[in-house]
Amino acid sequence: MDQLAIQETYGERFQHCWGCGPKNDAGLHLKSYPAGDKCICTFTPDKTYTGGVPKNLFGGMIAMVFDCHGTASAAYFKHRDKGLELTKDTVIGRFITAHLSIDFKKPVPMESSVTITATAKEIGERKVVVDMVMEAAGEVRAKAEMVAVGVKDNM
Repeated sequence: MDQLAIQETYGERFQHCWGCGPKNDAGLHLKSYPAGDKCICTFTPDKTYTGGVPKNLFGGMIAMVFDCHGTASAAYFKHRDKGLELTKDTVIGRFITAHLSIDFKKPVPMESSVTITATAKEIGERKVVVDMVMEAAGEVRAKAEMVAVGVKDNM
C-alpha cells in the first residue's frame, strides 16, 4: 500500500515493538491502515510461527497480531475522533492494551494471507474499545475485543 501506516506515525520512542515497530530490525513490521471507519492489517505468517498443530499459526502469534493492530487502530480512532487527519507529519497518541479477549474460531493456515479488520466500539476520554475480526482463506478464524488506553509520551 502507498498509504501511510499508523505505526509510521508513532513517536520515536514507540517505534521499536517487535510486532509492528518500523525501527525494530528483527521485527515483523506489521502495518495497520485506515480504511474509512475501519483499520486493516494484512500479513502472511511465515512457517516459523507454526503452532502445535502443523501448518497452522501459533495462538500466541494470533494474540500478538491482535495486540499490535488493536493498539494502532485505537490510536487512529481516537485521532480521527478529535477531527484530525493522519499525515506524514502526525505524531499520533500512543495506546497500550488494558484488556484483550480472543475467541479462536478455526485454525489460521500458514503461508496464507491473513486480514485483520478493526472497528471502534467505544471511544472515551482515555480509552478505546476495539472489535477485531481475523480472516484467512475466506473464513473468520478469530475474533477479539480490546480495551486500549492512551499513554503519555514520557511513559
